[in-house]
Amino acid sequence: MARVRGKRLKGRPLRRYALFIALAGLFGVLLLQTSPRLRAMVDPTRAMAADQLASSARPGLWDQITGKAAREARIRELEAQVRELTRYRSVAISMAARLEAYEEMLNVMGEPPVRGVTARITTETNGPFREAILVNAGRLQGVEEGAYAENEGGLVGRVVQLGERSARVLLVTDFNSRVPVMGEASGLRAILFGDRDDLGTLTDLPERGDFILGERVLTSGEGGIFPRGIVVGEIVQRGGTLRVEFGMRDSQGGFVRLMPSMKIPTPEAFPVQEAPSEETETAASEGAEPQGAQNPGAP
Repeated sequence: MARVRGKRLKGRPLRRYALFIALAGLFGVLLLQTSPRLRAMVDPTRAMAADQLASSARPGLWDQITGKAAREARIRELEAQVRELTRYRSVAISMAARLEAYEEMLNVMGEPPVRGVTARITTETNGPFREAILVNAGRLQGVEEGAYAENEGGLVGRVVQLGERSARVLLVTDFNSRVPVMGEASGLRAILFGDRDDLGTLTDLPERGDFILGERVLTSGEGGIFPRGIVVGEIVQRGGTLRVEFGMRDSQGGFVRLMPSMKIPTPEAFPVQEAPSEETETAASEGAEPQGAQNPGAP
């Protein structure tokens, strides 16, 4: 009997401790569900553990046949991308605020607002000698001479013929088009023209240096036809030669944005009046006679 009582007395504290531990665990779970700060700290670890468990589980044959496994894998991939972009978002916001503060301190002149017209592509001319499109916007819609066209992928071309309600755009893929371009990373400049294989060819290349494979090609702004910084394409290698894959091919929406060319006003024709020098002021003061000397009889 004494032994049985001793066992009971030893078991009671363990039960009490277990009860306290369970209550503390429930209280912690309650805090985790109600506190956003704690939830933000735990969510990455929980998401990582869920990804590991999901990746270790093999999909069944029925899931593979119906495509459920592929959809779940795609969902997990998109969730990982969203988490990564969320981290970059805070960094981008802080850098934008810092850049704005620096521009205000340096009194940097910003770009003027640019207005444009969105037009639908009505017809396309893809012949051996000319590649152009016709859009349903002209002078009445605010399209100006020298405008350029772009879409979500990049530069499409420039307006070569303007009417009241329509405009003809010469594509950058045409052989007759000449676009001054520059490498985004290398900074090298060249002239780009189209070819029959839907890839751009670079000419007037610099003697030193070469474009980097995979870098974006932008308009350089030389010649005043296209403004600087418009995406044209990407450097690819075909047959041992660096070519340009046009970015406009990535968009098939059937719409283009007609943007006016950035026209910088020319300086004024009249010369700027310079401030008089010290020698000129001294000569003028010596040449002027006092008023008393000119009129000696004056009181």
